[in-house]
Amino acid sequence: MVTNKHQRILVIKLGALGDVVLALGPFEAIRKHHPKAHIVLLTTKTFKHFLQSSGYFNEIWTDNRPGFWKIAEWLKLKSKLREAKFTRVYDLQTSDRSSWYFRLFSRQGRPEWSGIARGCSYPHNNPKRNFMHSIERQREQLAIAGISSVPSADLSWVSSDISRFGINNKFFLLIPGGSAHRLAKRWPVDFYAEIASKAIGKGFQPVVIGSVSENLLGIKIKSKCPGAINLCGKTKLDDLAVLGREAVFAVGNDTGPIHMVAATGCRTVVLFSAESNPALTAPRGEGVSLLRQENLAELSVEAVAAALRLV
Repeated sequence: MVTNKHQRILVIKLGALGDVVLALGPFEAIRKHHPKAHIVLLTTKTFKHFLQSSGYFNEIWTDNRPGFWKIAEWLKLKSKLREAKFTRVYDLQTSDRSSWYFRLFSRQGRPEWSGIARGCSYPHNNPKRNFMHSIERQREQLAIAGISSVPSADLSWVSSDISRFGINNKFFLLIPGGSAHRLAKRWPVDFYAEIASKAIGKGFQPVVIGSVSENLLGIKIKSKCPGAINLCGKTKLDDLAVLGREAVFAVGNDTGPIHMVAATGCRTVVLFSAESNPALTAPRGEGVSLLRQENLAELSVEAVAAALRLV
């Protein structure tokens, strides 16, 4: 049911890229539920430009997540939140930090709040919430607040000119990176190079994507497979979505960009180790398939090639 009761609404989502992609459906649901409201998103600087084009928000605020000892910054945030006169807040971050923001409002002036903050008006108090996939968890949370329908992520609004990368019309994506602190989540880079070579033999152009810090992975793949294009550190979030939309298929580790690519509908194979649980964090999309091996070094190139239909 569409409602015009609330004129000023705050949505909180501070998380990493994969978390933001998984929240795209809830963002759209909130906008459709409050079509005439002035909706503000509180997020991190990384996502401001990307989400401005979505049409889901009237304003996007950035949160630098101050340390608890930075009293002046907390007072500034408290003042900004109170002056905005929000009447409802959807806390999709549901962390200790975002729940603390609930306490920055005066007791008399607190808005309706959907989240897990103690004392909030629409608490998601399912004791099993931490064992639910993000998509199901957020859908249940919003249902409690009266939003009964949450669509899948839609990236059709994203546009970018990827012609500057010089890619041919039959390319696929390699996403060999991931958290620098959890290297066990990464399939060996030499295996990615082998997949790239196999795909070239089938007429596909390999394109490696990742962050600046993952550029060495792209360089190594290209050194072993000269036909590959290394775009590590050269793409914006908009580019990732369009690359995913145009790619024939993709393969990668459990990391942010694979969520973006999968959400476009690209045929995507995601590689999981024992370091993460796909039941909680797997990318979603029409063409997504998963391969899981406790130690990714033991996942063979042949198995991945078969999943990608390269054999």
